[in-house]
Amino acid sequence: MKLWHHLCEVWRYRELIGNLVIRDLKVRYKNSLFGIAWSWLNPLLMMLVYTVFFTVLWGNNRIEHYPVFVLSGLLPWGFFTESIIQATGSIASNAHLVKRVYFPREVLPVTVTLSSLVNFLIALPVFFALALLQGIRLSWWVLLLPVPVLVQLVFVLGLAFLLATVNVFYRDTQHILGVLIQALFFLTPVFYSATDVPQQVLFHGLMLYPRRWLYWVNPMASIISAYRDLLYFGAPTAWDFLMRTALTALVIFILGYLVFLHYSPRFGEEV
Repeated sequence: MKLWHHLCEVWRYRELIGNLVIRDLKVRYKNSLFGIAWSWLNPLLMMLVYTVFFTVLWGNNRIEHYPVFVLSGLLPWGFFTESIIQATGSIASNAHLVKRVYFPREVLPVTVTLSSLVNFLIALPVFFALALLQGIRLSWWVLLLPVPVLVQLVFVLGLAFLLATVNVFYRDTQHILGVLIQALFFLTPVFYSATDVPQQVLFHGLMLYPRRWLYWVNPMASIISAYRDLLYFGAPTAWDFLMRTALTALVIFILGYLVFLHYSPRFGEEV
């Protein structure tokens, strides 16, 4: 009930959250030559780099329509990294507000996460345009796209609450996070297919199951697979698989939010 009470309080501040999201988006593109077009150019440039490296220099042509394939993973991954990095410092970087004005402290990580979500949604049309140019026919399953978006939003918010809390007390968190996110990127099937990961490997007499652990340990691997099923393969993702991912995201959200609520009364003293 306490958790629900706090969620209701955050909802009462929805107008403030909306204004802060708009402010964040305006600041993001202020004095920028291309403005909002960077939401399209950034994933396209990254897609071009991976396409040239893996299909031209590396000579790997096993994945059809590789630009579309990699972009279907880069877009949600960009939403994830942008949200986490900005949310981690959201409390510490707004110390002047935390110390002087009363509002639910959750508003700050929620704002940057929603701002990243808007940026992700703005970039989505780039994927659809590229898919059409590559001759890929989108299926009706793409209408289920809000489902993995919602699952990822819940997951990211949970991590945002947790990391924002830890960063208030240990400012090294942001530096360590950069290394961890880079490592996690290579453990997430963004630029490669999950089927490239062997199902089982014999290591010093011990049988390991890398592909299974890839999904169990890394929720982003499951989330990106759900996006890719709908956007690239044009097929529904396995519902039991998606429900397990959704349950994991919900557990992380609850744990992260409870930690945030427990320590938030001390934020004013620490920042």
